Amino acid sequence: MPQPVRVAAVGLGWVALHRHLPVMRRSSRFEVVGVIDRASGHAAAVAAKEGRLRHAEAGALAEVPWIDEVEAVTVATAPMGHAALIGEALRLGKHVLTEKPFAMSVAEGEALTAQAAAADRRLAIVHNFQFARSARRLAADIEAGRLGHLTAVNAVQLGNPRRRLPTWYEQLPLGLFYDESPHLLYLLRRFAGDIRLARCLVTPGTRGTQTPARIDAHFLSDVFEGPITLSCQFESPVSEWYLMVSGEAAMGVVDVFRDIYVRLPNDEGHDTGHVLRTSLAATGQHWLQHVTSGVPHLTGRLFYGNEEVFDRFARAVRGEAEALTPVSGEAALAVLKLQHAIIDGQELVRR
Repeated sequence: MPQPVRVAAVGLGWVALHRHLPVMRRSSRFEVVGVIDRASGHAAAVAAKEGRLRHAEAGALAEVPWIDEVEAVTVATAPMGHAALIGEALRLGKHVLTEKPFAMSVAEGEALTAQAAAADRRLAIVHNFQFARSARRLAADIEAGRLGHLTAVNAVQLGNPRRRLPTWYEQLPLGLFYDESPHLLYLLRRFAGDIRLARCLVTPGTRGTQTPARIDAHFLSDVFEGPITLSCQFESPVSEWYLMVSGEAAMGVVDVFRDIYVRLPNDEGHDTGHVLRTSLAATGQHWLQHVTSGVPHLTGRLFYGNEEVFDRFARAVRGEAEALTPVSGEAALAVLKLQHAIIDGQELVRR
């Protein structure tokens, strides 16, 4: 086993405390040297809880006296600060693993990927749900031909504005869309190929927010002929994220939040028997996987593919550059371009 990657965690919000640090703590590929946060006393408190870690109260890496002791940083600050931190880390010769979105404009994203290449440093983005157990089961079914000839790929997001949300999301372009859409966009790219925007309708919010009420985007792909869509409803009474891949033989449904995968067979003539079969298949698979995914969720060990992202990053730092491909700066730049195509090309639905 190669030497562990010596890393500092920057930005100690919910994601860092419940995803980044626990995943690195459980992995032999990382040694967490220290933690960094701007909030007074927060890094010190986290360092004390995590063990004998160095800590710093700083808004820039240059302010951290022990930064030379690490070779990589993880970034989990608000998106508005990602580009500056990534750029500084690369200038200091550090490898970077950052939360999405990694930049606030396409120009920023292009500059960062070019900077990482010029410095021969690894830049990775946390595009984790493509490695969750549910998405991997969908991929296995497609590879085995269990869905038959594929006919559509659709992503659906329902968001309850009352759920736990970051305090800064309304500062982003299209608000919450800019923070959350990378997940669904990279899932669409994972199963429909290199997609491009065809048309996007945006319905403004009813509460005077930057976040719209609804976004409906249609995409085209050179390798997938069927409809490829993203539908986001941000004023919903429930929060659900689904990825649905339709085939002539069956439909594969990924319940992203619960990390559950359900395969529904073709219901033929939609008669009573086939409808009942669909109900039994859906509910049976759903409740069975509440055990396999629910227990890890309750015990704080359901990481939704983050383990694979961090593992790939560490392997890339140690020389396996190809391991980074699905979570590379270039992959994230493709998603960033889709986000800005939606922002720039949106057609407003007038009331």
